[in-house]
Amino acid sequence: MSYNQRHAVVLGGSVAGLAAARALLDTFDRVTVFDRDTLPDAAADRRGVPQGEHGHGLLARGRAVLEEMFPGFVAELAAQGAIPLDIQRDVVWVFGDRPAPRAASGLGGLTVSRAALEACLRRRVAALPGITVLDGHEATGLCHEGGRVTGAKVRPVGGEEHEVRADLVVDATGRGNRGTTWLAAMGFERPVEERIDAGTVYVSRDYRRVPGREDFAAILNAPGGPARPYGGIALGVEGDRWMVTLLGVGAGQAPPTDHDGYQAFAEKFPDPRLHRLLRESEPLNDPMRLRLPGSVRRRYERLGRLPERFVSIGDALCSFNPAYGQGMTVAVAEARELGLAVRRGLDGLPKRFYARAARVIDVPWDMSAGGDLAYPAVEGPRTRRTEMLNRYVARVQEATGHDAAVARRFLEVTNLMRPPQSLLSPAMLARVLRNSRPATPVPAAQEPATVPVG
Repeated sequence: MSYNQRHAVVLGGSVAGLAAARALLDTFDRVTVFDRDTLPDAAADRRGVPQGEHGHGLLARGRAVLEEMFPGFVAELAAQGAIPLDIQRDVVWVFGDRPAPRAASGLGGLTVSRAALEACLRRRVAALPGITVLDGHEATGLCHEGGRVTGAKVRPVGGEEHEVRADLVVDATGRGNRGTTWLAAMGFERPVEERIDAGTVYVSRDYRRVPGREDFAAILNAPGGPARPYGGIALGVEGDRWMVTLLGVGAGQAPPTDHDGYQAFAEKFPDPRLHRLLRESEPLNDPMRLRLPGSVRRRYERLGRLPERFVSIGDALCSFNPAYGQGMTVAVAEARELGLAVRRGLDGLPKRFYARAARVIDVPWDMSAGGDLAYPAVEGPRTRRTEMLNRYVARVQEATGHDAAVARRFLEVTNLMRPPQSLLSPAMLARVLRNSRPATPVPAAQEPATVPVG
């Protein structure tokens, strides 16, 4: 089927929208991206990404998909100061009571600020012939005829609402999207929404980083369930900075926002390196607090009737608890699936795409939802399967501190490079059970030496 002169409209110019625009360009001659913000030319935080100044994770799968879509993407960001890394060798991971052994894993990661990553994406997308990015344009509704979307209504800042005709409209307007309201106005059923709110609070602060001083590019202290409902990360990013985010889960667990309290909070972690980093590094700004929104999954794939020529993607489809660092990776993986689904034509596209997207979402959703439901105060459906999985994952996390092979497999799963079932193979099960015994934290000095990074 020919798609000559066909036009796709993407509502939202963040990571999901930009990746979707690139994926659609393989099929459509013209793609127009609208975003309500005034988009900065360089890397800068903006109103439409309220969590942008906090640490963001790009999983191994996310890096691989972006490099596939935009060849040279990682090298371009590295030239600006981002750090390409081996996810196991160059990161201090603390899932249980001791850090995981560090060894080359072949899992490629990248530490970079959300603002820099998004700015690079905007430049690459805007430079592609056939794509137009228009900022200062708010999406106000859909145009439709007979159950088929025919375009979008947009309103420029200070201007009048007008209609933009399109053969496909993609809603990438994020957590605050109005997609379900638009569908209801067309006479379609709203999708079932699954919601989980762990009551997580972030407090973030930047510190000066001296390249080569540390032998790691990032530290992650994962929350340890009800017994240790707090954690923290430090990411080496462009501008010779450490982006540090401390977090607490549930009532009364929020990190302090004063200098001394912030440092003292990190002293509670099993591994001492993050606390030492805060004590020895120069702070570059004041601590910034953010109450993380809950996770929401909209089950479009379960609807029997959907409007043609319209799909939702990214946070408009499923928004994750940001503490798990899955959102950007899932968004770009969904965009890739959209590009593949649209090659079979526009008829029946929503059902086809949502089925593919559900397979992308299922694993990270189960991991984040299951992790949140490990806290008794978090409301949500708990099944025997969820409880059994949480118990086993706790054993896996404990075993990562004793066995490099278990750590690698767990990182492969959490980075969406292997299915969770790979943690249940007979050989891996034996390693997990053999190594998941209580242990005391190991001081940083006892770790084998590694090559400085950054």
